[in-house]
Amino acid sequence: MTALSPHLRQATPVVAVRGEGVHLFGEDGRRYLDFTAGIGVTSTGHCHPRVVEAAQEQVGTLIHGQYTTVMHQPLQKLVGKLGEVLPAGLDSLFFTNSGSEAVEAALRLARQATGRPNVLVCHGGFHGRTVAAAAMTTSGTRFRSGFSPLMSGVVVTPFPTAYRYGWDEETATRFALQELDYTLQTISSPADTAAIIVEPVLGEGGYVPATRTFLEGLRERADRHGFLLILDEVQTGVGRTGRFWGHDHFGVTPDVLVTAKGLASGFPLSGIAASEELMTKAWPGSQGGTYGANAVACAAACATLDVVRDEKLVENAEAMGARLRRGLAAVADRTPAIGDVRGLGLMLASEFVDADGGPDPETAARVQRAAVDEGLLLLLCGAWNQVVRMIPALVIDEPAVDEGLRAWAAAVEAGTSAASADR
Repeated sequence: MTALSPHLRQATPVVAVRGEGVHLFGEDGRRYLDFTAGIGVTSTGHCHPRVVEAAQEQVGTLIHGQYTTVMHQPLQKLVGKLGEVLPAGLDSLFFTNSGSEAVEAALRLARQATGRPNVLVCHGGFHGRTVAAAAMTTSGTRFRSGFSPLMSGVVVTPFPTAYRYGWDEETATRFALQELDYTLQTISSPADTAAIIVEPVLGEGGYVPATRTFLEGLRERADRHGFLLILDEVQTGVGRTGRFWGHDHFGVTPDVLVTAKGLASGFPLSGIAASEELMTKAWPGSQGGTYGANAVACAAACATLDVVRDEKLVENAEAMGARLRRGLAAVADRTPAIGDVRGLGLMLASEFVDADGGPDPETAARVQRAAVDEGLLLLLCGAWNQVVRMIPALVIDEPAVDEGLRAWAAAVEAGTSAASADR
């Protein structure tokens, strides 16, 4: 008999048969509150009627029109809709399938446009699993080990992860920028540096937001030295953080923006945006792909953007994120095993620590498993998988937030009690 790879282990035992809004329904007949959203993908919730209708209609007319062979209307429509939400000046788009592919497209553009070989990445960042993207990923060795040599030309510089350093944000930011300057002086000279790529909020690295001063510092150095600022908005984009783009919290505009995940409510679609002037510097033939900008995915993305606008989901993410964070903070206040609660909008996390303040992945895993028993689906992240993250769909309402918090409190109690008993 054939089977999935044994390494494709599910985070929960649920076999989903149906999804609706912020809920999944298992083959056991049980309803689960889904705070994973397909790792931040189902932005408008499971099977939003308008997304379903758009996809069904498109399936019946044109499933795939390869977009370097023929043009199709869903793609033309999507380009126009993205123009309404992209930062001013980022008026040229290239589409592909996954976040990893989009990250690699951004890297290729940066190297070709600048003629420089190196890319700076921030420690703790996640940019994908393909070879070049994995070479740029430093959120955990599990994403990059065992298939070396990886792509060369990647230089790692600190991210202002205040909690890990044990500092306040100002101190961590000052350190990160000083080390960036030192890196440019000692490892990758500006003349060799094509770009720096960073997530506005570290994703797999533990849901750590950047700071305004840090991103402003990156923007200033990119301008001064002539390299590009690439913002990886694969997870933070399309309203996830309570702003349409994560970088909107910080007042900094990138040279290249990478998007995916929530863009099409579950259909595979990713892309990069840059100025037309910059995009024309890509070499002929360097951008393409068989399935990129699939017609059904583009139709779903158009419907997604309409729903996000019409249902005010960005504003909802901000309001519901604030409500969820208050509840998480209240649980943390009475739970010594939770060392930090952080994030932006509906991208929130709780970090579990041991008695010495070190990472405690065992307790985090116990809590995550206990949450399933409470009907709440969650995921882990962080270098040690010591962080439990919450990324519900942007359509979540107050009753669902409160339901999730009740389940979370019970799971934390169960998981930490078990940890105490083990000790």
